[in-house]
Amino acid sequence: MTGWKAHLELEHPCWTGYRVAIGRLRDGPFPAAEDLNRLLLPGQANAAGRRLRFRAAAELPGVDYEQHIYETGEVSTREESWHDLFNALAWCRFPRLKAALNECHYRHLHEARDGRRGAQRDALTLLDESGVIVTSPDRALLDALRAHDWQAAFVVRRDSWETSGVMVCGHAILEKFLAPYKALTAHALLLPLDGAACAADLDAALAERLRAGELLQTTRDLSPLPLMGIPGWWPGGPQDEAFYADRAVFRQPRSV
Repeated sequence: MTGWKAHLELEHPCWTGYRVAIGRLRDGPFPAAEDLNRLLLPGQANAAGRRLRFRAAAELPGVDYEQHIYETGEVSTREESWHDLFNALAWCRFPRLKAALNECHYRHLHEARDGRRGAQRDALTLLDESGVIVTSPDRALLDALRAHDWQAAFVVRRDSWETSGVMVCGHAILEKFLAPYKALTAHALLLPLDGAACAADLDAALAERLRAGELLQTTRDLSPLPLMGIPGWWPGGPQDEAFYADRAVFRQPRSV
């Protein structure tokens, strides 16, 4: 019988930073909460200092998701859910950032009105679910991405991607890579960074900036990014002139 790992194309760059944790999970039956708990760092805790652990959602009926994580350290995890599996993997890869996101959600719970979360919680959710972190020493590349100038970002400045980094932090994005498609779009946090980005240092720095109110005040702090435009990310064929000419995916820049 084919195990769950057969659904993952682990050679794809989206799995960078996740392969070790995935390798620690047994194949065959879908990972349960207790399997995911074994991936956590020793003493890993939430922002309130409570020990983090994944717990079956069936054991936590009716809890407020973010509030429960902050007040107990328990992350409600649905059985045989790809979405929740990838959320757990994100907690393992970005332990400080995920804790800070949860803390900020908790601080702003009282701001919800008529079922709406408010601008900052919308931004937090967007990064948590659909986010990627792009680091690059090439400011012109980052400017092109902000302007949605895909020809400049993916063609003219193609070589700059060799010294840039793309880290997927959104677990909904990881889920979409079970069946990737050309228009797959994430929301990118664009960071000028000279030199290689150390994931652990970046995790800590982003968590600190988030708590200080320096990041994610609104969804405008994130930039839509068609992921398959990144050199080496499209598995369906060559990324040639015809590929980037597809205006349904690579729309004209805002100034055009």
